[in-house]
Amino acid sequence: MNQQEEIEGLAILIRDLRKHKNVTLGELAARIDRSVGFLSQVERGLSRPTVADLTAISEALGVPTTYFYNPSRPRERRWVTRPGERRTLYYAGGITDVLVSPTMSAGFSMLESFLEPGATSGEGHLDDSSEQGGFVLEGELTVWYGEDAEPATLGPNDSFQLPAHAKFRYANLTDKPTRVLWVFT
Repeated sequence: MNQQEEIEGLAILIRDLRKHKNVTLGELAARIDRSVGFLSQVERGLSRPTVADLTAISEALGVPTTYFYNPSRPRERRWVTRPGERRTLYYAGGITDVLVSPTMSAGFSMLESFLEPGATSGEGHLDDSSEQGGFVLEGELTVWYGEDAEPATLGPNDSFQLPAHAKFRYANLTDKPTRVLWVFT
């Protein structure tokens, strides 16, 4: 799949889940503190949500964020994934996530995140129901954990672990790309 097809696929997943849960566009927009116009554009594939937006949407609709990572095509072995078989999400703010786990029904899932220079998860703090951690593969990742916390800057081979419903956000504040392996429960 190309990038536009992936964006349109995400739009369809969000819209179909919202309708399945009998939630109006206005109700969901209010729950995630965004405008109806913005959410409508996301559902039509015209705008990309930030990581914070998609996390808020998943929480508001009662599904884990990994719900939106459907495999893009069948795999030869169910316990193995190869690059062409992975689902990719392109977020606003310069972040691309690739689901590298073979399944989302296990006790944890893995994502590889690519952050362009200046990329950010969004202005608001994430509040994900999953426990999660990350391992910085390349570049630098700045993480704010807690409402008023000082940021921590992590470099290659640094890692972190956060409890479920941790209030945090993250960014690449450098002029070089960053790559992070995330693990979610």
